[in-house]
Amino acid sequence: MMRYMKRIAATWFGLPLWQRILGALFLGALAGWLMGPAAAQLQWIGDLFIRLIRMLIVPLVFVTLVSGVASMAAPAKLGAIGLRSMALYMATTFVAILFGLAGALILQPGRGVTLDEVSSSDVLAAPVPLDERLMAIVPENVFAAFASGDILAIIFFGVLLGAGLLMAGETAKPLTRLFTAGSAVMLKVTHIVMETAPIGVFALVASVMGSEGVSAFVSVFSLVLVIYLGGAAHMILVHGGMVRLFADRSPLAFFSIARAPQLLAFSTSSSAATLPVTLTAAEEGMHIRPAVASSVIPLGATINMDGTALYVAAVAVFAAQIFGVTLSIGDYATIALTTVLVSIGTASVPSASLFLMAAVLDVIGITPDQTALVIGFLLPFDRILDMWRTVINVTGDLAVATSVAAMEGELGEGPLAPAVQQG
Repeated sequence: MMRYMKRIAATWFGLPLWQRILGALFLGALAGWLMGPAAAQLQWIGDLFIRLIRMLIVPLVFVTLVSGVASMAAPAKLGAIGLRSMALYMATTFVAILFGLAGALILQPGRGVTLDEVSSSDVLAAPVPLDERLMAIVPENVFAAFASGDILAIIFFGVLLGAGLLMAGETAKPLTRLFTAGSAVMLKVTHIVMETAPIGVFALVASVMGSEGVSAFVSVFSLVLVIYLGGAAHMILVHGGMVRLFADRSPLAFFSIARAPQLLAFSTSSSAATLPVTLTAAEEGMHIRPAVASSVIPLGATINMDGTALYVAAVAVFAAQIFGVTLSIGDYATIALTTVLVSIGTASVPSASLFLMAAVLDVIGITPDQTALVIGFLLPFDRILDMWRTVINVTGDLAVATSVAAMEGELGEGPLAPAVQQG
């Protein structure tokens, strides 16, 4: 019996992580469909897994970022990495908006939809103003930023500390070695936690399928097509094209390595929760050196919202079609600009973008009451739409990091390695 159990364990752990997560995803969907609402009892297991992942985020980001910056040849390189990252993130977000607008115009998802039986929501959260978002990057209290998990503030302090270590030279070598060792240890801890990913994914997907069901998509089938097809096209053409153009690497190899982060993003609906495995894939699978991976990817998890941008733009047109609002070229341009600003202020947690819709719909004449109806209509099945939006976001983080690493000479030699097979 023991020999049989050992054989099963060896077979299980011998499978690549992405295959185990994919199997758990399908089994979770099947279990949720069979169990129905009773599958909600599994939610606590998924929540526990997400807590484990979130536990890693702050120490992993901080120690790998400081270690990466301290390993740079010159502090001036930080500015080039930051500018290129921001430029690429803004460019991909803008293109994602175009995909969302084009898809909604072609498929007309709002045609024939009525909201007579939808109850409005009283909770419409406003997006964080851009000036407040920028001001919050500089923490008043570093320890408070660590306690609250404020990633942008932690990145800012980590970059400064890493630059200080770099400028201090030989004097700071002991502390630099400490952060280098800490980075290696945190990656190993991430591997340990990721062994629980299939269990967490199974529970999360079963709970969602049991509570939402497949029937929820009937009334919004066209909108689902806009988000899923538009997102797939954006990832293949834009993200894959960036890897080919800037890094001269195979898009197929890139997507192969990105599978584990994508599957985890799909099940958790959170870029932040996916951050540890995204960093692991970047450094160990794509051979992006820590100097870039540990700065560009955490930054992307907070400001790169390609999926959110595509979704918000598509829903703006969707709402206009429902309420008979005629949009001009100027309106589409306004939607694009507002969506960029809203997506930057979106928290990397499930369904956050749904409650930021008011800012975009307001600029095209949709009233607050009408916005509440749209949100009430979308809320019941937004989780599964949000799962795909998160996949797009995480893929964009990896594509930008790969591109910036290639531009800065921080991409390891040789082709992109086989998919990350932690376990």
